[in-house]
Amino acid sequence: MRFTGTESYVATDDLKIAVNAAIVLERPLLVKGEPGTGKTVLAEEIAKAVGAPLLTWHIKSTTKAAQGLYEYDAVSRLRDSQLGDPRVSDIRNYIRRGKLWEAFASEARPVLLIDEIDKADIEFPNDLLLELDRMEFYVYETGETIKAARRPIVVITSNNEKDLPDAFLRRCFFHYIRFPDAGTMNRIVEVHYPGIKRRLVEEALRIFFEVREVPGLKKKPSTSELLDWLKLLMSEEIGPEHLRERDTRKLIPPLHGALLKNEQDVSLFEKLAFLARREQR
Repeated sequence: MRFTGTESYVATDDLKIAVNAAIVLERPLLVKGEPGTGKTVLAEEIAKAVGAPLLTWHIKSTTKAAQGLYEYDAVSRLRDSQLGDPRVSDIRNYIRRGKLWEAFASEARPVLLIDEIDKADIEFPNDLLLELDRMEFYVYETGETIKAARRPIVVITSNNEKDLPDAFLRRCFFHYIRFPDAGTMNRIVEVHYPGIKRRLVEEALRIFFEVREVPGLKKKPSTSELLDWLKLLMSEEIGPEHLRERDTRKLIPPLHGALLKNEQDVSLFEKLAFLARREQR
């Protein structure tokens, strides 16, 4: 079972090595990187490449680790007992499996994505240490121990919003997805838009990387935003000659709403355009 990338996902050599190392070591793969660099999609592509089912656990600020195991609905059981529902005789009717339980119970070895783990409370990763290590947990309401039939391939993503505990990091294989260089970005564009005009891509990439290098930019555009921008350029039939214009009044790229995601960055470009015009006078 080896990951070599897929037709729809351009994986660099170091990323392939990281994925396969995590699979061999049977440790969670902790993936960090800028938003929009393909961290979440990676788990989907691993599942596709190795023919495994995918289970996704999207983490929120209110998510608790226990929810990944199971949740016991005591309120519904109490209500049903008052109504004389015969289901109350079996407590299992009120236990809802979490994503970890589903992964442990899967007949085929699954890929389990724990997405954006850094959104949760700082204790969240530590609360999962034992279960991810032993691949088992205890259900207190039924007195049974749930063990993984096969150790799932675990992919954990983080946007670096907060530091993760050292004890948790020691149990993971870590990989940082670096932002793609121009060559890799060309390959990514070709995968998503096969046959796209090369001159348009060249000019769009030039502007895209120039935008990313502007000092003071609050939110640098990502790969996904570049793909959205290219789609709009093609839809509006904006050609490479239009992108090559050096008119300072058009310093802000056309359809910049796909690249610039807040008013501060738009204002920054407007200020740069104003300063450029003043220097020309």
